[in-house]
Amino acid sequence: MPAQNALYAQSGGVTATINASACGLIEAARRNRSRIGRVYAARNGILGALHEDLIDTTAESAAAIRALMHTPGGIFGSCRYDLPPLPQGRAHFERLAAVFRAHDIGYFFYNGGNGSAETAQQIATILPRLGQPVVSIAVPKTIDNDIVGSDNSPGFGSVAKYAATSLREAAADLASMANSSTKVFVMEVMGRYTGWIAAACGMALPAGEDGPLLLLVPEVYFERRCFLAAVRARVERHGWCAVAVAEGIRLADGRRLTQAGGDGIPGHEQLGGVAPLIAAMVRGSLGVKVHWGVLDYVQRAARHLASRTDLEQAYAVGRAAFEYALQGRSGVMPVIRRGSDRPYRWHVEPAPLAGIMNREKRLPRRFLNREGFRLTAAARAYFAPLIRGEAWPPFADGLPVHARLKLKPLARRLQPAWQAPPQSKNRR
Repeated sequence: MPAQNALYAQSGGVTATINASACGLIEAARRNRSRIGRVYAARNGILGALHEDLIDTTAESAAAIRALMHTPGGIFGSCRYDLPPLPQGRAHFERLAAVFRAHDIGYFFYNGGNGSAETAQQIATILPRLGQPVVSIAVPKTIDNDIVGSDNSPGFGSVAKYAATSLREAAADLASMANSSTKVFVMEVMGRYTGWIAAACGMALPAGEDGPLLLLVPEVYFERRCFLAAVRARVERHGWCAVAVAEGIRLADGRRLTQAGGDGIPGHEQLGGVAPLIAAMVRGSLGVKVHWGVLDYVQRAARHLASRTDLEQAYAVGRAAFEYALQGRSGVMPVIRRGSDRPYRWHVEPAPLAGIMNREKRLPRRFLNREGFRLTAAARAYFAPLIRGEAWPPFADGLPVHARLKLKPLARRLQPAWQAPPQSKNRR
């Protein structure tokens, strides 16, 4: 009996290393063609599966697949789309079962975060009940570092390295100009519900309780008076102050600062936009020149400064997902376990999706000092190995080289075309 085919898809906000997971999985499959047939990719995540918009990765050369290791973004396209639960979503799952049946797909890999883990779990449990047996595995990825049960998330180490580097470089600029110009710089990073990226920015400067760098995270309620006093103290002591702020910082009443307009004024929630609020607050209170910046998509696309640790782990979880499929492990995710900080040791093991999906791992309070603005030694020990090591992409004419795939479409076998309207989450 011929081996069944596999379908791989990418989901949610992409990262600098998500394509490395695709590389790990596809290369593992090519070494085991007698066990699993062709590897297809769904264009634009689960939407591609629903629309039967599939890509035949066997048309790609080994060199092209290897080039995914140094290519940011999601090479096959991603999406933000949730499958409705039963019974509302029955038509969705019947459609997926039909697509899988038409293309003899017995293995499904969904490369995403917490929400994507739920989709993989739904497919693992519902499609067999519809007469389409499938091994469904979630492959971890998120810059937010909030996957429960995993020490860290592939994609995070690289954004942490880039954000901390950016702040270190901006701080050097700030320090050189502070005597006669800007005294405070505010850098906004992603982190709507958790402060992992903002906290990692604390690695920008050496350890020291009185250093001129402040961190603002959602896990610690924002107190205007306390924050402004801390900024004033740093400016008076050092001549300047840099601030790393997560977009989702909250007030004591639970509202995000962006919802409160920065000063408790009701307003409407927005994605990002906290940096100018903080800057205006500091400028108005201290009367100093303030600049602000937002890393936005740049932070998760910065493959040129990826962490080697992150790249290795992203590849490893893709390879492990394939190995779990061969073992018939459905409804699991390969997660990263840390053995030790020094020397840094880690391994990958399977974890049930039921304990992962739609949950968030928060930044531990012990990672910040009592004031809530500085990293502790425990935090530095955690972050240090994740941002360690360089993995330079090849360059041509001064710019990084990215993979160029054929993305050969698979012929559609089903009629009529899928017509369900897309759903979109209110997030990036």
